[in-house]
Amino acid sequence: MSAPWQEPVSSVSSASSLPRVSVTVSGERECERGAMQLRDPRKSFVAGGVAGICVDLILFPLDTIKTRLQSSQGFSKTGGFRGIYAGVPSAAIGSFPSAAAFFVSYECIKSALEPHSSPKTAPLVQMVGASVGEVVGCLIRVPTELVKQRTQACPTSSSYKIFLETVKQEGFFGLYRGYGSTVLREIPFSLIQLPLWESLKVLWSRKQNHVVNSWQSAVCGAFAGGVAGAITTPLDVAKTRIMLARANILLSFSCLDENTWISWVTFLWWQKRSHELPTGRYHGGGWKCAGRLEEHLEG
Repeated sequence: MSAPWQEPVSSVSSASSLPRVSVTVSGERECERGAMQLRDPRKSFVAGGVAGICVDLILFPLDTIKTRLQSSQGFSKTGGFRGIYAGVPSAAIGSFPSAAAFFVSYECIKSALEPHSSPKTAPLVQMVGASVGEVVGCLIRVPTELVKQRTQACPTSSSYKIFLETVKQEGFFGLYRGYGSTVLREIPFSLIQLPLWESLKVLWSRKQNHVVNSWQSAVCGAFAGGVAGAITTPLDVAKTRIMLARANILLSFSCLDENTWISWVTFLWWQKRSHELPTGRYHGGGWKCAGRLEEHLEG
């Protein structure tokens, strides 16, 4: 028969064990909610815009090197390491509004769909949000990206001069040359990057039983961005060469609009026939991945 003083000890021990289980379970759920919490659209606009312009300006030299490596003219003929800041005004003008438009669209789609989704369908919600965000963001990004890349490939010219020449020779909609190929490149990138980033944050939060902090989120984003950048480099090469090509070059092999699936595939076939794309499909891949890693670590 046990002593009377032993019973309270047993009851306290069993009682204290229950809250621990409860706290652990609720802690994991709180971590999942915290890692995937929604932002105010206004905060997303400001945060996304500031992050976009800071990253683009800091990593601009890497972007210039990548563009010149991917150019069909070759790295040396497009300037080599000279004038690595050529085209920076165009990037500065387009970075804030395009990044802000992407993140606002992404967060709005998530806020609309997540209340009706489950943890299993969360990656699908993120994919839909990322796709819509890229379509909206590219409406602002493509004209500035086209001027930027053509200036990077011709460092003796200015962004303003390239802009005027493009509008004069190809019309206003010439600034949107490459919109379709940009979207077809950016959507796969985001479909890989954002769900991977969100999943890594949730896993890390579960492991440490509290929401990830800023540097941990940056590490998750750096890894996700590097993986997505490496996989989508061939699409990025095609996008760059479409933007650098003038109207008469594109019209020489296709009477279709570049923004259609058929003409985009035709362009890839044409590049392959001219032995340009196979040898350069991963040109700039290393610089691109380095930029994506540094971009998230900077953020």
